[in-house]
Amino acid sequence: MVVPIYFCVQSNLLSTCYLSSVQLLKNYHKWRAECPEITADLRPSPILNLFHAGYHAVLRSRDDSGSKVLIYRIEHWDPKQFTAYEVFRVSLITSELIVKEEETQRNGVKAIFDLQGWRLVHAFQITPTMAKRIAAVMADSFPLKVRGIHLINEPLFFHPVFAIIKPFLPDKIKQRVHLHGSNYIPTLHQHFSASILPPEYGGTGPAMSELCEEWTDHIMSSEDYLLSISQNTQPTEGPG
Repeated sequence: MVVPIYFCVQSNLLSTCYLSSVQLLKNYHKWRAECPEITADLRPSPILNLFHAGYHAVLRSRDDSGSKVLIYRIEHWDPKQFTAYEVFRVSLITSELIVKEEETQRNGVKAIFDLQGWRLVHAFQITPTMAKRIAAVMADSFPLKVRGIHLINEPLFFHPVFAIIKPFLPDKIKQRVHLHGSNYIPTLHQHFSASILPPEYGGTGPAMSELCEEWTDHIMSSEDYLLSISQNTQPTEGPG
């Protein structure tokens, strides 16, 4: 079995989660085995149009606590072109890249989900099975601490979808979910400095178009590495 390097870089993997490194490896491979729709092919090229559409960006600067900040924009996800599994693969691709950073291992990630444009056609793709698989990553199947999940512009009919996901989340993650609504700037800025946020979210940092292009270029330049994870980190049966 070939293990991704970030599992082996530091002997104190316990600093990235509350599980032993052995248990985390087992969980990671078990999750990969159960989610081939997401994990079997981590090449970004098949979903390149989703990146080009401006769905996802990573901020250049960390927040005040040192967390990496990710942004996802639902209105740039065309559900007729990409399934929810393909969309979630975007998150996994980014996670596989940023988890190599020691500072990210220590301080985790925070995500901003802009739900502007959320429609029923999006909601119908989030099944209980899908919700459980998403929750597993945030709980104990990936060596990244989720320090915060911030939802903005969430419509009322998003709440039933969140109600499907919520039972699968551990209590510590539930406590880190923030619903900001459509008048989100005052409360969002309580968590993120305006200096790191793009102008689209009331900040003075680089624009979303620039950030999306920058991160897409980085992902595409990492395609060989991502392919190696897909090919080499195959689920295996651990010792009983």
